[in-house]
Amino acid sequence: MAFTATDVKNLREATGVGMMDCKKALTEADGDFDKAIDWLREKGLAAAQKKAGRVAAEGVAYADVIDGVGVVVEVNAETDFVAKNEKFMDFVKGVATAVAQTNPADVDALLAANFPGSDKTVVEMQQEMVLVIGENINTRRFARYTDGVNVPYVHAGGKIGVMVSLAVEGIANDAAITELGKDIAMQIAAMRPLYLDNSVVDPAELEKERAIQLGLALEEGKAKNLPEDKQMDIANKKVEGRINKYYEEICLLNQPYVKENKVNVGKHVEQVAKELGGKIVVTAFTRFEKGEGIEKKVDDFAAEVASMIK
Repeated sequence: MAFTATDVKNLREATGVGMMDCKKALTEADGDFDKAIDWLREKGLAAAQKKAGRVAAEGVAYADVIDGVGVVVEVNAETDFVAKNEKFMDFVKGVATAVAQTNPADVDALLAANFPGSDKTVVEMQQEMVLVIGENINTRRFARYTDGVNVPYVHAGGKIGVMVSLAVEGIANDAAITELGKDIAMQIAAMRPLYLDNSVVDPAELEKERAIQLGLALEEGKAKNLPEDKQMDIANKKVEGRINKYYEEICLLNQPYVKENKVNVGKHVEQVAKELGGKIVVTAFTRFEKGEGIEKKVDDFAAEVASMIK
């Protein structure tokens, strides 16, 4: 697979590694971008790349509890001005209510559902909003929670929407539970966990990480000129420690708690539950960041102006 100078530039921007090393990585990976990142990591030249995706599209990520149902939705538009538009936000809240009321199987079912307080469907109301707002609008994704105590959190006016679901036993202090849920939601917004805990990490992803860390550890040990079996033994011990660190990065309950980093999130939840005289378990969460994973067209403003005055 061939690659271009732009590919080298993009790899450099993604990893912070020098141009020549990026070029070598792409050569070794036969032009495959993800494999090139892995190669750089194995050589100790690049840090781990989180699966956050490129945030580019605008709109809103919104979370709320509606009639006891936790809902988080993402609705995209073309500019960031729409988040300040009252009519657009009313539409977003209506979409969330439709999710709560109709329990759609997927986005297509949501779009076909009745828009609350209207004789129109969600997609018909969306089309109407396009005419009103003057921008393309897309209802992109949603999550819905009915069990347990659900706590919503919206960060930075809709940049990030989070829903945390808690199973609670023997505790009647709703305010304390809500406070805990909000603290956890803020942790999720800030620290971007991919999984609840290490027991649910994708095995294929874990094996890939092990292979990368083993390659890195062996590369680090080359200068010591030790026997091959000794190098492998040392490398394997390093890998185990680094996998635990990896869990701390990607698993919510394994992450150091941001308000008290001497304990992880799981231990903090246990401590709060003990203080309240009952049991609390974080069962699930959803984190939506507006535009996550959507590549937005970048216009060359100078070139556009130049073309207009020719």
